Amino acid sequence: MNFPENLKYTKDHEWISLDGDIATVGITEFAQRELGDIVFVDIDTVGQELSANEVFGSIEAVKTVSDLYLPVNGTVLEVNEDLAAAPESVNSDPYGAGWMVKIKVSDPSDINELLDAAAYAELVG
Repeated sequence: MNFPENLKYTKDHEWISLDGDIATVGITEFAQRELGDIVFVDIDTVGQELSANEVFGSIEAVKTVSDLYLPVNGTVLEVNEDLAAAPESVNSDPYGAGWMVKIKVSDPSDINELLDAAAYAELVG
């Protein structure tokens, strides 16, 4: 499985990429494989300030629905609108076209508390 070195990861299987104080968040390759075929992504938290580990949306696959958790404190700025028409892009490109939200991070140093690629790979075996 692919866990890019430039990303940080959560134990809940989200990834985050930080550029200044703006972060992009999605789910990992491991998570999308566990979920199976993704059919719907529901995120209605744009403009909301959320805490780390707070639910920012949900993802529906053929066999289950799972909550999506914010990796760090921040305000949801943008949702990947392309997921409405093509939720399967989370399966085919979880680290690219399948990103979920962009957030303004409250404290960029919080990202240092998250797992690096090696630690995440160890977590998922």
